[in-house]
Amino acid sequence: MKVLGIWGPFVIAFADSALLGMPVDFIVATYVYQDRRRLLVYVAMASLGSALGSIPLYIIGYLGGEKVLRKRISEDRFLKIHRSFEQHEFWALMFPGMLPPPMPFKLFVLGAAVFEMRFRDFLMAIFAGRFVRFLVLSVLVLWFGPQIVEIFGSLIAHHWVWAVSVLVGGAGLWLALRQRRRAVAGERRD
Repeated sequence: MKVLGIWGPFVIAFADSALLGMPVDFIVATYVYQDRRRLLVYVAMASLGSALGSIPLYIIGYLGGEKVLRKRISEDRFLKIHRSFEQHEFWALMFPGMLPPPMPFKLFVLGAAVFEMRFRDFLMAIFAGRFVRFLVLSVLVLWFGPQIVEIFGSLIAHHWVWAVSVLVGGAGLWLALRQRRRAVAGERRD
């Protein structure tokens, strides 16, 4: 990986998102642990690689991915994902992008194309979700050491429903508080 320099996280994240499963978290953690000064560069490069690597899957989804998506998931799950994209398409893609494996992120990427998410928003949501994911991972690696990647990955793999629930609950609370602040600010103006 030394040959690739700062492009290493970009290349691995791109390959991972373009349908090839690669150890992105491990690569980002290793780069950050070995060179702390470039933490944000590595996080941004991996996030950009992940966003750009998702383009082929977006094209597949846009050209006929509904059939592929329906084959992979149940009708109930398909409708649930469709509703989430109708209500908050950016967040419906960003939140799954924040979660590590075994979150089936490629299904959400495919869903974004099937449900005709704007391409610019698609790239921004993936970049933002992956940026948060890799930033949290990097901070954990610097705080606890590189072995946290394996411990955290194992914990999420066995309890991913709880992780998604906590993440969605936190986002819902944040949105509710934000909406309440706007309502209070609107009342004060009147």
